[in-house]
Amino acid sequence: RLVQTIRFESARKLTKVPKGHPCGNLYGLAFKLEVHIEGNVDTDTGFVIDFNDLETYGIGRIKKQLDHNYLNDIKGLENPTSENLIEWIWDELYEQFHMSWNGSQSEGFKAKLVKLVLWENEVSRVEFKGN
Repeated sequence: RLVQTIRFESARKLTKVPKGHPCGNLYGLAFKLEVHIEGNVDTDTGFVIDFNDLETYGIGRIKKQLDHNYLNDIKGLENPTSENLIEWIWDELYEQFHMSWNGSQSEGFKAKLVKLVLWENEVSRVEFKGN
């Protein structure tokens, strides 16, 4: 198993909290996302997956959508709780792991997305292992 971590900063406003709840106001967070991946080590490359490929084709694309953006404006994140956000990220990344950069359906994909951990701060996080 290997883990790639990215950081991104986003603004959000939770839309389904009770009136007067502090998260009903616009605020920003510096998120940390851990992407947990499993696979066999390729005997030719020595990698489970090349971190550069992961950045180029998967995580980098997600970071570009989220970093320094207002989450509520992103389709599917109209109520961007961390629970909703991590599931949205999973769906976006899971699709990317089934592309040609990660092998093929017939030969088997090199790496498998197994878990995400999204940190809001140093004490609060959510974990997601897919649907």
